[in-house]
Amino acid sequence: MAKQIFLNFAVQDVQRSMDFYTALGFTNNPQFSDDAGKCMVWSDSIFVMLLSHEKFASFATKPIADTRSALAGLFSLSVDSLEEVNTIMANGLKAGGIEPSEMKDYGFMQQRTIEDFDGHTWEIFHMDMSKLPTA
Repeated sequence: MAKQIFLNFAVQDVQRSMDFYTALGFTNNPQFSDDAGKCMVWSDSIFVMLLSHEKFASFATKPIADTRSALAGLFSLSVDSLEEVNTIMANGLKAGGIEPSEMKDYGFMQQRTIEDFDGHTWEIFHMDMSKLPTA
């Protein structure tokens, strides 16, 4: 089996969250989806599982964090261009996401941040390695 990463998120509204992630550019894999959870695909190796609190709790060994008030992690997605960063962000904001800070420009990398309805924080970025400073 290929190495893959599955991020599992507890969400209040599975369908609304699926619609948000679809707006960001994820696709749904119905083979691993039901009413209590949706498998959202970013690439052949990156998946986000959107799970109802009840379903998430059945796997969890600790209480579910309130990610709207405390940061549980930063999740980053690289894309091919700044235009793609801006398109993903525009679609996510139109779908109800929140942009908690302004775009960061590091010269070789531009990054924007978006939060979903449950406060899960994503950094969408484009990196141009030809502009990476040399020592």
